[in-house]
Amino acid sequence: MAGSSSRSAWVSVGRPGIRPYAAWPWADTVADPGEGVAADGTIRTGAGRSQVPSAFEPVLADATALAGERGASLYVYGSVANGTARPGSSDVDLLSLGLHDAAAAGRLLSARYASLCRGVEIAAAEAADLAGDSDAAYGFRVFLRHYCVHLTGPDPSAGLPAFPADTRAARGFNGDIARHCRRWRQELGSGTVPADLLGVRAARKTLLAVAGLVSVRDRTWTTDRAHAARRWGEIEPGLAAPLRMLLSWATAERRPAHEEVPSALAGDGVVATVAERFADLIGLWAADQQDP
Repeated sequence: MAGSSSRSAWVSVGRPGIRPYAAWPWADTVADPGEGVAADGTIRTGAGRSQVPSAFEPVLADATALAGERGASLYVYGSVANGTARPGSSDVDLLSLGLHDAAAAGRLLSARYASLCRGVEIAAAEAADLAGDSDAAYGFRVFLRHYCVHLTGPDPSAGLPAFPADTRAARGFNGDIARHCRRWRQELGSGTVPADLLGVRAARKTLLAVAGLVSVRDRTWTTDRAHAARRWGEIEPGLAAPLRMLLSWATAERRPAHEEVPSALAGDGVVATVAERFADLIGLWAADQQDP
């Protein structure tokens, strides 16, 4: 993803080995010029097999072969899927269903294609993670249907309808923002994660939540962090400067200064404020109905 080497693997909440902050693939989405709302009110994106730049076909072919040998399903998402990837500077982001050695496969492909991309990340999930009425499962279905391009294996997305660009989709994507906010504070206090790294992770996730706010407020659909920061700064001018600060962290325009991160994560800081706005306008996941 442009400007940051922070990547995420999909793991369901509570699964052993969970990686905090970006527990969902869409935490690393990038600006998609084809994103918006279709005429029927459903989500529109630019992801498509024909959009994949030809330069990245070799890595997709190798990844497909690895997944196929293990009977797993594989999808590509992010900049490669929507055609905005650039050889040498973009990541290749893949989502697997049933690939239990996804991390190792990603390391292998990253080394093999180091001259082509910054890295190959294979997020790991199971088909069962799509099931149920939870916001998390709903958000995963939205992501799979609209942002992922099928490469090999059984394809659960083929049976999914186009999803409305609405409050429920926004909540499915980022209704865990308050949970993350609390976790970031805990880790800042314990010193287990460097403050600047926490700042970058918080900025990326928080701005995606802001994109959800913009989507619902303006009756549109976007995951574009830069647009979201600008637009919500217009709606709520008091947050314009803090959101610009988060955007500079998220895009690696600059690293967070050590003293800035505690302020951003404080109870009255920009991250908690966004979480509160999200709870009020969109709502949080059922397990997260508490103050951020």
